[in-house]
Amino acid sequence: MSVNYATLGELKKGSYIVIDGEPCRIVEITRAKTGKHGSAKAHVVAIGVFSGVKKTLVAPVDTRVQVPVIEKRLGQVIADMGDMLQIMDMETFDTFEIEKPDDPQLAEKLQPGVTVEYWVIMGRPKIVRVRSSG
Repeated sequence: MSVNYATLGELKKGSYIVIDGEPCRIVEITRAKTGKHGSAKAHVVAIGVFSGVKKTLVAPVDTRVQVPVIEKRLGQVIADMGDMLQIMDMETFDTFEIEKPDDPQLAEKLQPGVTVEYWVIMGRPKIVRVRSSG
């Protein structure tokens, strides 16, 4: 499981964070001023990369949090097996099966021979976009 660490105060909207063991993309982050008692707090709203579930986190800005390492790779669609796709990595030539994306516009472009960009986040692959048609 590849993660780095950062303080909550370093993160921005659009960056990624691990909440409850799931990698999430930050859609909103607000910081409250330092109060009479203690440190400034950050309120993070994020969407799970794989589940699509909205998650929130409220913690002091100096809290160390996990940030997922995102490995961006290229692959080619080998076979369409209904709700799964078989992908071959363009560098290592490894083949693996991956769930079809939920986005119907992206899913309809995924035909055998198409080159896709996929991200490996915490050991799990996810198709992000189509790079070129086969």
